[in-house]
Amino acid sequence: MANVSGGKLTAAISAAGGLGMLGAGSAVTADWIRTEGAIAAAGGKPYGIGLMAWSVEHRPEHLEAVLELKPALVSLSFGDYAPYVEPLRQAGIVVATQAGTVADARAAITAGVDVIVARGAEAGGHGRNAVATLPLLQAILDLTDLPVLAGGGISGPRGLAAVLAAGAAGGWIGTAFLTCDEALTSEPVRQRVIEADETATVYGTVFDAASRAGWPDEFGGRALRNSYFETWQGREEELKTDDAGHAEYVEGTRAADPARASIYAGQGVGALSGRPTAAEVLDGFATYRTYLQAALNGDAK
Repeated sequence: MANVSGGKLTAAISAAGGLGMLGAGSAVTADWIRTEGAIAAAGGKPYGIGLMAWSVEHRPEHLEAVLELKPALVSLSFGDYAPYVEPLRQAGIVVATQAGTVADARAAITAGVDVIVARGAEAGGHGRNAVATLPLLQAILDLTDLPVLAGGGISGPRGLAAVLAAGAAGGWIGTAFLTCDEALTSEPVRQRVIEADETATVYGTVFDAASRAGWPDEFGGRALRNSYFETWQGREEELKTDDAGHAEYVEGTRAADPARASIYAGQGVGALSGRPTAAEVLDGFATYRTYLQAALNGDAK
C-alpha cells in the first residue's frame, strides 16, 4: 500500500475497527515514516507498518524509525527478513510476513514470526503469482498453529466470510481501500480504479524494471494493465537499461497518468465504486456474519 496508505488512511482504518497499515515504500525517508506514523498513532488505536526486507537491507534507518514508533505490528516480507524478526519482537512488536507458497510459510515459522499472511496470486501489489488464495490458505492452516491471515481477492464481506470459515484469523485487505477518501490515491488513478473490472489486472515485473527501485525479480506485482505495460511486456531486461523508457515511466508517475504509471490492485478491483470513507468500507466488511450465518442455516445465496 505504498503511495496509498499514509498516516491518515492508517488511522481511519484503525479507528473504524480494523488494523490500519502504514505503507512505507522503499523511496520514503525515515522522517516520512516518523511523521506519518505519528499521524497513524494520534487516535490512540493500534496500527501497523509494512516494510520490504530487501529495502531495509539498504535503508536500515527505516527499521530504526519503526523501532522508535513501536507500532502494534510490523509486516516484513520480500527478501531476507529473518535478521529483523527478533529485534522487533524484543521491542514488543508483533511480526507478520507474507507467504506466497507453503515453502515461504515454512521459512516464516523457522524465522520466528508471530503471524503469517497467506498472500494469494489474486492480491494486488507485490508478491508471488504461484498459488491462489484459498488453496494456499488451506495448506498453510494445515501446517501451523500460528495465526494466519488471508490476503488476495477479498473484496467484500462475502470474501471475508469465506476465509474466516476456512479458518483464517482475519483478512489482509488492500485493494478495497484504494479509492477511500483518506487514501493518498490521486484523482486520475482513483477514477481508473473505479472504472476497472475484475479482468483488468496483470502480473509481472515491467513496472519494477521501469522504476529501478530495486525490487527482486522473484517478486512481481499485480497492477492494472495499461499501454506502458503492454509496450514493455516481455522486454523487461531491455527496459532495465533503457533510459527513455525509465524517464517515460517516471514522468507518467509524477503526472499520475494511468496509461504510464503503475496502479497496483488485486482481482477484487471490480467491486470498487465511488469514494467511500475507510469507515464505510469497514462497515461493509463487518456484515460478513450475515453470510456465515446464512451458510450455517443452509440458506446462503
